Parts: sequence; structure tokens; C-alpha cells
Amino acid sequence: MKKQIKVHIKQKPLKKIKIDTEFIRLDALLKFCDAVQSGGQAKTVIFDGEVRVNGEVCLQRGKKLRPGDVAEFENKLYEIE
Repeated sequence: MKKQIKVHIKQKPLKKIKIDTEFIRLDALLKFCDAVQSGGQAKTVIFDGEVRVNGEVCLQRGKKLRPGDVAEFENKLYEIE
């Protein structure tokens, strides 16, 4: 008789970010949601390839994020609304 192993996949926390403008820049988003302490730190983590946008590594700190886009940093997801 085979043993069955149950696997539980932990989902990453999702934080919805409401914006009142057409877009928000990636570095501003990281500061706005307190993922980083400063613009300098945002620039560093983005250029080091630690941030993903819609599942792909993004190295553009000025990347425009619009409603529906999802940014990921340190295993946390930030969805723009």
C-alpha cells in the first residue's frame, strides 16, 4: 500500500494598493506600501533584481504600474487597484 503525502502550498500574502492616478512608478510603490525605507533602497532592490512585476524580474525603477499589475518583493504581492 502506497503512502499518500499531503502537500500544503503556502500562498504569498497579497496587499491591494488603491491608487487615484493613472499609474504609480515601481520605486514609488515600494515606498508607498512600506516595503522599503527610502527611494535609495527601492533603487537598490530593483537594480539587484529582487522585484518582480507580473511574474517577471523588473530592473526599471520608473516602471509604470497600472490597475491589474502585480509587484512582488520579499515574498509579498502588491496588486494595483
